[in-house]
Amino acid sequence: MSKFVEGIGMRKGHFFMFGTDIGLDLGTANIIVFAKGKGIVLQEPSVVAMDLTNKKVCAIGEEAQRMIGRTPGHLRAIRPLSEGVIANYEMTECIIKYFIHKAVGRRQLFKPRIVVCVPSGITEVEKRAVLEATLKTAAKEVYLISEPMAAAIGCGLDISQPCANMVIDIGGGTTDIAVISLKGEVVSQSLRVGGLHFEEAIMRHVKRTHNIAIGERTAEEIKIKIGTAYPEEDKYMEVRGRDQVTGLPCNVMISSRDVYEALEEPVSNTIDAIKAVLEVTPPELAADIVDKGVVLTGGGALLDGLDRLISKETNIPVHIARDPLTCVAKGCGKVLEVLDKFSGVLISSHAHV
Repeated sequence: MSKFVEGIGMRKGHFFMFGTDIGLDLGTANIIVFAKGKGIVLQEPSVVAMDLTNKKVCAIGEEAQRMIGRTPGHLRAIRPLSEGVIANYEMTECIIKYFIHKAVGRRQLFKPRIVVCVPSGITEVEKRAVLEATLKTAAKEVYLISEPMAAAIGCGLDISQPCANMVIDIGGGTTDIAVISLKGEVVSQSLRVGGLHFEEAIMRHVKRTHNIAIGERTAEEIKIKIGTAYPEEDKYMEVRGRDQVTGLPCNVMISSRDVYEALEEPVSNTIDAIKAVLEVTPPELAADIVDKGVVLTGGGALLDGLDRLISKETNIPVHIARDPLTCVAKGCGKVLEVLDKFSGVLISSHAHV
């Protein structure tokens, strides 16, 4: 397997990047790009704004994110990735190409190797879709790795030892739970619940209890500012929305207790999945987990009180990773650094012929 050298070359007055290997956290809510030798180089929402009249993409990433809920009839802001997998193939191919070119430049002398993380419960059809979409971005080789495995490597856990490391990665569209030992997932489960489902639950609750319609961006702001899974003190936030009766704009005061009630169902589903994984974990590994605790990664790990609730429900210590949002992308990057060493943790690979 050839090694790539980073640097700048020049031919006919144009600058070219030598091959830069890439780690790609292809999330439902955000895409994070790790460039070998550079670290995290890009982190933007995985949103595409499309002009429906001519079927052309008019914005991607942060610019498209700002359009959600604010577009005229002929524009639509969509997420081409749903629950961790490809929902719109063409848009996903477009968004991957955009982020890779933005991160490492369009002019490269050599095609890069790319490691992409995917949910642990991904099907063969979904794997093939991710591989093909990534290969079309001018990659030489594409490797897939499960999100909990990448998260474990990214937050510094030693997955090579014969002892258990339990990781819970709560992303935008999925929650991946895995018990890892000797570079393999002994037990794993992928749950179609994540940060975006938390926001949908908040929108439904505010509509049901206050008779006010709010948008995705407002729901996300509520989740970040006063959202909690384990209420200990009341917090309040003034929210603007549309009155369902009069149709007019209005303000309402939302409490952290409201948000706790809204999140009760998706959080409860997550707790049940964690317990289900623990119930089928071999006794020796279960003992390791009790001693070492569980590591929370992903954006959902930042939900206030979630670590305390999981610890209370399972009687196991819970630790939030130092930088939970980027653990998966950093794990992809570490795999790239020594691909031969981590070849056993890859779940699929493909290369151009």
